[in-house]
Amino acid sequence: MTLGPVHIKAISELADRIDRCLKPDDREEDDTDGVMDILERLRELKHDGKVVLKAIGRLKRGKVSIEKMAQGPDPFPVTYSCDSGSTTPRSFDNGLYVDFCHCAMASTPTDLGLHNRRTIIAATYTPSYSVYIDTTTNWEMLDNGASRGQIIRIQPGLLHKRIDRIVHDIALYLSESEHILWLKDELDPQGFFIMDGPIYPKHLMYWMVVGSEEVQLLYDPHTERILQNYIDIVDHHIDKRLPFIGFVKNPEDMQIMQTLRKEGMRDLPWVMDAQFFKNLLSFPLYLEEKKRYNRYITYTNWFMQPNQFYERMLGTTSPLVKEKLRAKYPHEYYSLTFFVVYVPSKNLLFKIEAPYGLTQDEGMRDIITRKVLYDISISEIPSTLRKADSIAKIQVSERKQIINRFRYSRVDTTYNDIRWSEYYEDG
Repeated sequence: MTLGPVHIKAISELADRIDRCLKPDDREEDDTDGVMDILERLRELKHDGKVVLKAIGRLKRGKVSIEKMAQGPDPFPVTYSCDSGSTTPRSFDNGLYVDFCHCAMASTPTDLGLHNRRTIIAATYTPSYSVYIDTTTNWEMLDNGASRGQIIRIQPGLLHKRIDRIVHDIALYLSESEHILWLKDELDPQGFFIMDGPIYPKHLMYWMVVGSEEVQLLYDPHTERILQNYIDIVDHHIDKRLPFIGFVKNPEDMQIMQTLRKEGMRDLPWVMDAQFFKNLLSFPLYLEEKKRYNRYITYTNWFMQPNQFYERMLGTTSPLVKEKLRAKYPHEYYSLTFFVVYVPSKNLLFKIEAPYGLTQDEGMRDIITRKVLYDISISEIPSTLRKADSIAKIQVSERKQIINRFRYSRVDTTYNDIRWSEYYEDG
């Protein structure tokens, strides 16, 4: 049974009542000043004496014309991006968890040889040492050397919850970081590199920091390998002064709003940092016609987030290190820096990340900002990033074909799997 007209009408009236409560104040009473006051606090935001966030250079709300930016030249002759496709993690009745991640790199202009290079990681987990997994210590070369694959096993007994997510994260981060390092010296030194998502493996790092008895990633060698890979990627780009960014399409940060509340701002209307930045970067609608309003992209200055675990993981006092991770530069060079871009016509906000080792240089910040604004003015999400996603994606039919190769392991299903899963869409 579906909703009838009477139900639709009743729900619509309830929605109207809620919406009226949130009607903006009169034009003379908009909250622009309040938003700007918060921005001023972000010049250097502290909690318990530690800097949580600080501006690099002057505070700024910038605005550029989409049309004018798109008509200009691309600041870089070639752009690279990488992304991974996944079968999505699957569990089996015999206790096995597995995910296959397949990383590809794209370029603009197109380089078919580069596009054909692939790195495949099969990440497995089973809680029992008695179960044998035929892992591969070294890479197995495929497709006449154009691709390579590896089976890894997460150490038994380390995972007691969030197993699907952790298995996926390890497969994803390992395939992407290994693929970048494999091809880094083959890329044009005049190019620009875009990572899909954050520049660090945040989900894994979180579980390594919290010290949970149920997720003990600190003791798995693959996580150490992943961390070292990302340090090596940062080191390579700082060495060569090569600009690279993490393009975060759906930022989920709450740190700024949480810190402001801890520092006494009790009546903030936002939970997510992105909600605040959208308000900061929006034009009051009464100031401009909507058509004109939609012709622009707005953006902030760069910010630095010191005292995060990104740079602390390199210090000898950190529990992550075990004195094994190697880094070439001072710890602050690995600090996360970012700026945000807002596209009013789509109500989309993106977070652009880069390490402080690059962005401490004003010229580097400016060229990265200009490149990002250019790419977004052309096609919202950078076209090279879209291309990488298209190349790496594993289609549903391909996922089924891969999982169906497991003849001696039966997929562990529930009723909801049968009802909703893509693997059972004919059920």
